[in-house]
Amino acid sequence: MLRVESIYKSFDDFMAVNGACLTVERGALVAVIGPNGAGKTTLFNLITGLHKPDRGKIIFEGQEIGGLAPYEICRRGVARAFQIANIFPRLSVFENVQVAVFARQRQSHNLFQPAQKLARAETDAILQSTGLESQARRVAGALSHGDQRILEIAIALGSQPHLLILDEPTAGMSPEETAKTMNLVQQLARARGITILFCEHDMDIVFSVAQSIMVMRHGETIIQATPDEVRQNHQVQEAYLGGADA
Repeated sequence: MLRVESIYKSFDDFMAVNGACLTVERGALVAVIGPNGAGKTTLFNLITGLHKPDRGKIIFEGQEIGGLAPYEICRRGVARAFQIANIFPRLSVFENVQVAVFARQRQSHNLFQPAQKLARAETDAILQSTGLESQARRVAGALSHGDQRILEIAIALGSQPHLLILDEPTAGMSPEETAKTMNLVQQLARARGITILFCEHDMDIVFSVAQSIMVMRHGETIIQATPDEVRQNHQVQEAYLGGADA
């Protein structure tokens, strides 16, 4: 579904992404790991159009998307949830998701019509699938941190993505919220047939959820392989997993 080929991105004299490569198969859950400053978020920014690559290719469903505007990439089926929850805090949970549905349907000019008449069924279905239906009328800013992150995933679903990119989806969560969120991610992948690409610092989560793991360091790809193969890689053991016994 997604292929990143020798992508480069620099900022002034700093090479943030240095020839990184990534492959995401349709229907898979793929993790990108690495220390702070490894280039993970910049890589996601390149895939979603927030940055333009200096060189290299980003191929999504057979078409080059490197350098396209974010809205164009979104329309092609790529959605993203960020490290910090990106919601409308003064709107209700229902309205947050409904706005995303409007945007996909290119009905944003109808936002001032009665909200309950527009895209209700689809919005209700998304809230039910993410476990937020009971909080539909709550102001989004009043949700717990964990539920705000789930709401952002629900907003992303409003665009009906083929590929959902999650940038540290469990950052700042309690263990209970972390388990709830990652169970939801796996359920959505199965039930909706969505391919998931995510970045995560919690190695327990990565190795329990991901089917393929890409490891970055200094903007480069060290390895992309199965969890077992990544565990056995000497460079990964020394850099991220605490040595050969990890």
